[in-house]
Amino acid sequence: MSKKVIVVDDSRTARQQVRSALQTSGYEIVEAIDGLDGIVKIDANRDASLVLCDLNMPNMNGIEMVEQARRGGNHADVTFIMLTTDSEPALVQRAKECGAKGWIVKPFKPELLLAAVRKLVGDA
Repeated sequence: MSKKVIVVDDSRTARQQVRSALQTSGYEIVEAIDGLDGIVKIDANRDASLVLCDLNMPNMNGIEMVEQARRGGNHADVTFIMLTTDSEPALVQRAKECGAKGWIVKPFKPELLLAAVRKLVGDA
């Protein structure tokens, strides 16, 4: 199984924090700057096993990105985790309904992010 993780977030700082938390444990990181870029990166990296995605982004938000990626079954095997400052229960529920497997609230503890990634995709 691939240990490639796509990080979709409009915040460069957030992407760097995720990279820092995961790269030292052997995960390969691909970055995307918004939901539209995320779709492009998911299509270009079909061997990715996990997508960590922000909710609030320009051009296409995280839930819309998950919905588009799941449409047609093109990315049925990719695991999505929302990584966002928002913790509104209705949004969490909507994300799960469209296929997200988890929801992590920022700011996050690097060791907890790594534990969640390992649980879903295994050790790098």
